[in-house]
Amino acid sequence: MKLRTWPIVLTVAASALLLFGGWFAYRQWAVEDPLKKLVTGYEGVNTVQFDITRNEVDLKLGLKPGTDISGLVKYIERDGKKLIGNRTIKLDVVDDSSPALDKLWEQVLFPVAQAMENKQYTEITAALEELEQQDSSVTANAEIDENNVYITMTDGTNSKFIILPRVPQKLGVWPNA
Repeated sequence: MKLRTWPIVLTVAASALLLFGGWFAYRQWAVEDPLKKLVTGYEGVNTVQFDITRNEVDLKLGLKPGTDISGLVKYIERDGKKLIGNRTIKLDVVDDSSPALDKLWEQVLFPVAQAMENKQYTEITAALEELEQQDSSVTANAEIDENNVYITMTDGTNSKFIILPRVPQKLGVWPNA
């Protein structure tokens, strides 16, 4: 029996095109587009970029100053549960920090790190209140959930968003501080 090569090659190419094209179309229209609509519908979200893998949804967010980051995370987890499934959410927040906010964060970094290490989370709010007393143009607040501590520092036109995991990593520093 003699096999014809062109029909086999065309059949394999058409099958691969249908399989991978179908997967791409499903991922684009059934997961990414609804999730993008959901996230951009939250007040304060400017831009969003996705990287969806089998186990993780990586969101790169551009936020307006003063956006409630913990509320955004709860909103995504609650309303996007059907789209996300069992994947974990990883946030990367692109903030509009200023050199003044960065300097203020450096001043409060040690007390915050100490509070995180000792699991004395109320000390974080005390350190942020002391920071607000030093500079009246800055508002700083901290919120907590079962996974992270969310710190927002705003000086009117600029904001710095910090997400600190409550379960410490083995080595290194916080990757988004």
